[in-house]
Amino acid sequence: MARVMMLAAAALFAAAPALADTLDTVKARGHLLCGASPNLPGFSTTNEKGEQVGTENDYCRAIAAAIFGDATKIKFQILPPRDAFTVLQSGAVDIFAGHATWTFARDVSLGVDYVVTYFYDGQGFMVTKKSGIKSVKELDGASICLTQGSASELALADYFSANNLKYKAVAFADREDDARRAYEEGRCDAWTTDRSIIAARGIGLKNRDQHVILPEVITKSPLGPVVRHGDNRWRDIAYWVFNVMVIAEEKGITSKNVDEVKASTKDAEVQRLLGTRDDMGKLFGLPKEWAYNIIKQVGNYGEVWDRHIGPNTRLGLARGANELHTKGGLLYAPPFR
Repeated sequence: MARVMMLAAAALFAAAPALADTLDTVKARGHLLCGASPNLPGFSTTNEKGEQVGTENDYCRAIAAAIFGDATKIKFQILPPRDAFTVLQSGAVDIFAGHATWTFARDVSLGVDYVVTYFYDGQGFMVTKKSGIKSVKELDGASICLTQGSASELALADYFSANNLKYKAVAFADREDDARRAYEEGRCDAWTTDRSIIAARGIGLKNRDQHVILPEVITKSPLGPVVRHGDNRWRDIAYWVFNVMVIAEEKGITSKNVDEVKASTKDAEVQRLLGTRDDMGKLFGLPKEWAYNIIKQVGNYGEVWDRHIGPNTRLGLARGANELHTKGGLLYAPPFR
């Protein structure tokens, strides 16, 4: 019986299609293919030079820096969340770094793996100041603009049902901008999506100061990069690229001081991180200085935050839950050893 089971398992394994090794594919191609969000200021948008700029774009640049020692060896494909998983599965991109909430159903049924939470978010609501609405509980019977098929759609239904509230959904199939425009035109009483998206797309409102984001956060919306299921080495690379950026911030290493730290540090963990002690890269097929290249060319997590979405940007987002664990936040990287 045991032999029959072993033969059956071997037959199934032989029949299964071989999984392509993403790292080898990327190296052979000569650049990374990164899926990112469409027109989401601070996270992924196109600047006046035609360049993709934002936290999502910089995360992918960090992967390119780790693989090639050159953060510019990358091409971006802009993907709305509804298409992202299909495009990723097709092999048209190597990773999707856009705004797609990590949920049970997505994680276990779409043939993808969420790598890590690199932005802790939650669903919120925007209303006009003149409405006088101060709380989500005051939206009973309201019309609410949202994006059809998004995680926000189901979360809204769950929350209003649990609180015995009624609402009318005004749903748009294509883009968050469509929901925002409809809200601005007065076609609904409120607009709901992740608070980061409200902050980013809210920049496009003609009179932003006439609108307010309500204080309640009705969901957990962990956001992070997504890779195809089954390629463990590629998932490890995507995970540890993020951790390098967090550890660098913990250790006070920035893109500006990394060379000085590399030349003088006596910290064994930092020496491993910067490639002067041991060769951690060979454990998953990357150069010895892969982590140094990330920090030098892209920066640590805090630098990327401050550059695109921090207090001195148009979004002006405080770190909150996205702060290091040493400062009361949720960012915590395993030891680099």
